Amino acid sequence: MKHLAILGSTGSIGVNTLDIVRQFPEEFKIISLSAGHNIELLKDQINRFRPKVVSVINQEVATNLQKSLSGLEVEILYGVEGLIQVATHPEVTQVVSAIVGAVGLIPTLSAIKTKKSIALANKEPLVMAGKIVMEEAKRNGVQILPVDSEHSAIFQSLIGHRKEDIRRLILTASGGPFLNLPISKLHEVTVKEALLHPHWEMGKKITIDSASLMNKGLEVIEAHWLFDIPIEKIVVQIHPQSVVHSMVEYIDGSIIGQMGIPDMRLPISYALSFPKRMNLKMASLDLSQVGSLTFSPPDPEKFPCLRLAYQSIEIGETMPAVLNAANEMAVNGFLEGWIKFTDIPLLIQRVMGEHEIKTARTIEDILRADQWAREKTKALIEAKAR
Repeated sequence: MKHLAILGSTGSIGVNTLDIVRQFPEEFKIISLSAGHNIELLKDQINRFRPKVVSVINQEVATNLQKSLSGLEVEILYGVEGLIQVATHPEVTQVVSAIVGAVGLIPTLSAIKTKKSIALANKEPLVMAGKIVMEEAKRNGVQILPVDSEHSAIFQSLIGHRKEDIRRLILTASGGPFLNLPISKLHEVTVKEALLHPHWEMGKKITIDSASLMNKGLEVIEAHWLFDIPIEKIVVQIHPQSVVHSMVEYIDGSIIGQMGIPDMRLPISYALSFPKRMNLKMASLDLSQVGSLTFSPPDPEKFPCLRLAYQSIEIGETMPAVLNAANEMAVNGFLEGWIKFTDIPLLIQRVMGEHEIKTARTIEDILRADQWAREKTKALIEAKAR
């Protein structure tokens, strides 16, 4: 039986993970959970799965939650230290890292240092500090299993093949809600329209990243570190049907991919049960109903965030952390109504252009760059709002 910690239990990945745990109680036990603002859902999860430790966003929320759980033996923690304790609890054997954003870096790295297996949905640890994270995983003998559908597809397509035979990794992207919208109309789009993803149900930040294709840019960086593949061998193809989740091309011209219905429980279950598979009793993919499968290159003018992501990892050092921080702040600015959708890549590009690149030898180097970029982007957003 695997003993799980879930970082981000009330988000879409966390909820789907707990659905799998509910279906297979003989396979998994929940030891610890963390959540942000959805405390009512967290309370339901605590009552259903009876974790030993829970972490929330701050002390006030922790105090109120503790009062509402009288009679239950659960330790309530908060903040970054709480996240670290959730991830490193001595009974935990696998951590599902599903927090959105840079906040997931420290607890995920802490789990690796305590030799926990990692089911990784949180892109930011590898985007911000990929070299540090992967070296720490190697040092501690920790396997990082991908949860993102694209990286899971690549992981599955690599099994049984030699790394030196890889020609390209091909990440697929739905194209988001604005795939067929003229560029001239993008400055008019609303938050509501941007959150209408055609296939996946995700949190707000990831959904906006999908609309701008920054999500795919972050996935390119993640794939670079996760599979140790040069960035020039990683390409993106727009695939609106979201049936082929990603592919690997080999030097003989063979392309091997993974297909399935767009349901995150598939890659989550594989990361939890690897190397075996679980009988999820889900509907089969009916290719006759799907019809045509189409692929096309992304439009670099329409989706400049993808270009910026490639640029950041080509520069390296602290630049990917700056890209990520600027994007998080810009997306929040759009969601709050301070800036337009088309301002997101403009802000990121400006912050990247003003960043003085530093070496990224330590986590402290990464966090300093992250903080600088957040402050810079915030100032630019405030100036624009005025």
